[in-house]
Amino acid sequence: MCSVYFAFNANAAKIPDESLQVHGFVAQGVIDANNSNFINADESVSLELTEIGLNASYQLNDDFRIAGQVVYLNGGNRYHAGPRLDYLLLEWDAFHNESWQASFYFGRVKNNHWLYSSTRDIPFARPSIIIPQVVYFDGFRDIAVGGDGAAVKLSYSDDSLGEIDFNFSRGKSTISNKQADVILGDLSTGEFGHDLDLQASVYWRPANSQWRFGFSALDSTFNYDSGNLDNYSDGSFTFQFYTANALYEGEFWEFTGELFQERFITKDFYFSTFKRDEVGQGYYLQARYKLQKDLSIMARHERFYNNKEDKNGSKLEQNTGGLVPAYFGFHNDTVIGLSYDFSSDFRVNAEYHWMQGAARLSPIVQPDPVANGSKNWQVWAIQLMYWF
Repeated sequence: MCSVYFAFNANAAKIPDESLQVHGFVAQGVIDANNSNFINADESVSLELTEIGLNASYQLNDDFRIAGQVVYLNGGNRYHAGPRLDYLLLEWDAFHNESWQASFYFGRVKNNHWLYSSTRDIPFARPSIIIPQVVYFDGFRDIAVGGDGAAVKLSYSDDSLGEIDFNFSRGKSTISNKQADVILGDLSTGEFGHDLDLQASVYWRPANSQWRFGFSALDSTFNYDSGNLDNYSDGSFTFQFYTANALYEGEFWEFTGELFQERFITKDFYFSTFKRDEVGQGYYLQARYKLQKDLSIMARHERFYNNKEDKNGSKLEQNTGGLVPAYFGFHNDTVIGLSYDFSSDFRVNAEYHWMQGAARLSPIVQPDPVANGSKNWQVWAIQLMYWF
């Protein structure tokens, strides 16, 4: 797992100063989601599948490096359209020898804890156009990519134990009003803030093995200060997330999977004295096969339950007096996809999703049964990408 992904291709832009590395990407696609507002309200075929990014890395000396990335995204209702700074950090290679390496990161650091955390922001580094929503929920994309704070990475390697990586980070993310609308909905007029984010992870690749195994833990807190004529009151949220994952990389096959449990605590917010404490569970399993040198196929199945004690959502519907249908309590997805490389810097991805449930549709705190009136819905997408 790399803290910052820069190995784009051998034909990257040539910069006279070898200490400076500059790379970028442009990806544009077409996408359609029926029977849901996953992309737009009218369920029409959309071009809101745009990703443009530029990143740079400058090696100050043997021990210090500066790196950053800016992107422009337009994903419809998945996240707000516009530019953002994904990361801007100072990396300090504090210590290294034949077995050990210790690196520290300061600034807006990247999330390096989940299986695809460090590559989810790069279109051609992801396993699919839409990555597993059960773990990498697009509504929290900007918060999950990274935050302002510090991180440390410790690595150990030898011929008997293999490779072991430990990561720890502490920080928080700035949440814009547009981001808050994606998460909370347009009925809120107050300020949504991120108080603190603590994460830790460990990865182990046994010696001479094509497998890698990992565990991660997250504890994050948020606050809400209600505004004038607000539909909600002051409140707080606590989000805890634990994952176990495995990755196999062979000559033709790649298998990945992540199993997780999350705890989401809401205090007040909906009204004073309100409290809800739910534990959700989920997983995804994914397989990729290289049919030819430039052509690969992918299949994945994922499942998520908002409340492990209410997997079919019947209690959710009952507790809301039928205003929120039961299928808002879960999310399932089965997807197949193709990836073809026209050249070393051009690729096209295509995929089809069979979705069930609405638990991973934005906004989370303001479900919209009118726009999402069906338990079953489908998504297809095609995206052409170029990188340099």
